[in-house]
Amino acid sequence: MMNQFPASFLWGASSSAFQIEGGWDEGGKGMTVADFNSFKLSDKQADTKVASDFYHHWKEDIDLMKELGLKAYRFSLSWARIIPDGDGEVNPEGIAFYNKVIDYLIEQGICPLVTLYHFDLPYALVEKYNGWECRDCAYAFERYARICFRAFGDRVKYWQVINEQNLMIRVNNRMNIYTNDEWEADRMRAQMDYHMFLAHALAVNACHELVEGGKIAPAVSSTCTYPLTNKPEDVWAARMNDWFKTNYCLEMHTNGEYPGYYMRYLEERNIVPKMEPGDAAILKSAKIDYIALNYYRTLCASYLPADAEHPAGSRVFRGNEVDFDQYGYCRDERNQNLKASEYGAQIDPMGLRIVLNEYYRRYHLPLIITENGLGMGDELTADGRVHDDYRIDYLRQHVQAIADAIGDGVEVMGYCPWSVMDLLSSHQGFRKRYGFIYVNRTDSDLKDLARIRKDSFYWYQKVIKTNGECL
Repeated sequence: MMNQFPASFLWGASSSAFQIEGGWDEGGKGMTVADFNSFKLSDKQADTKVASDFYHHWKEDIDLMKELGLKAYRFSLSWARIIPDGDGEVNPEGIAFYNKVIDYLIEQGICPLVTLYHFDLPYALVEKYNGWECRDCAYAFERYARICFRAFGDRVKYWQVINEQNLMIRVNNRMNIYTNDEWEADRMRAQMDYHMFLAHALAVNACHELVEGGKIAPAVSSTCTYPLTNKPEDVWAARMNDWFKTNYCLEMHTNGEYPGYYMRYLEERNIVPKMEPGDAAILKSAKIDYIALNYYRTLCASYLPADAEHPAGSRVFRGNEVDFDQYGYCRDERNQNLKASEYGAQIDPMGLRIVLNEYYRRYHLPLIITENGLGMGDELTADGRVHDDYRIDYLRQHVQAIADAIGDGVEVMGYCPWSVMDLLSSHQGFRKRYGFIYVNRTDSDLKDLARIRKDSFYWYQKVIKTNGECL
């Protein structure tokens, strides 16, 4: 079948501020939660102080994006670079930096796709409010969003509000949840999640008010879960795993209220968040324009019954915080039919086609993939090359899955793989690389930070040039 990507298809690539910028304390920037967490690992791996040093290399990096042929660049703004303490004075140096980046992208014919918040809450708001646990944080975010829309909205028309709220909320250190009381952790989690939903709605409405022709969306971590067996309870467990880890979030963004199954869970755990009169109207009024989704893998689940020791809804973390088990709902399982990367992610291009179809049929909104990629320990050869055929193979299969979904009638706007260049991995530093461009540094040695085109750079260049015809 011919790969019929629309002529307007946004072939792009992605990054995030704390993982690529560096310059963590330059230009008036304040510290973020991402900085704080990275510094705790500074003796083991790279941290955010330099990262890929985009802060000092932005012009040559955008020139490389132009050479690659990118139609779009999806990146995030650092809230603490624009408002160092989160809700105080605006930093003109931060505004100026992002203006330079945005202007040069547009000059090079690259459409900026801007995410307002990617895991990097200003740390001052943790000290002041415990971050998202306090309702004031939602209004601080709305103010920040309005500042961004006024500063950049004349040129930036595609926005994402919060990157992977549905995944971030599962990771305690990203949310500043430090308690050994599991019930208290889940109570805080539910309240923080609710305040992010409120912040999202306020930002969506502000975008439509302030940005002429602006389109705005959530960026969710997509989930596709297969049942371990065809037992009805395993099929139900797979559904619940998707619903609890992603779909409840999309339903909140599209319908403005918690779906019944999620409210049941909150009530079972006695952790229904505090809400105020008028919130329902705000949540209902915020109409998103598209859905941005990040896709890396699929999951597998079996039913995990609750018992006297483990009440319904309580969680257990056997592997990691993201893929938790939940009593009365689901247990994370290994899918024996799929191969995994060296870092454990099971590779499944068909899952992307499934997710695109499911979200489009359910929500009837255009879709864009804002992250998808393969993290590996790339090696720079003696002749200065990076032969990443494994990444080309991974991306080829996923681009074909997008083409198949478009053939199914799904409206897909674009594809922005993770990542445009090697950048800081939260858990593996620079050992785990995703980029089309190799950044010549290690966790312990900055070397010369040279940018080196990988084999995948030239492959993707051809894909873009042929609008997906040549894979």
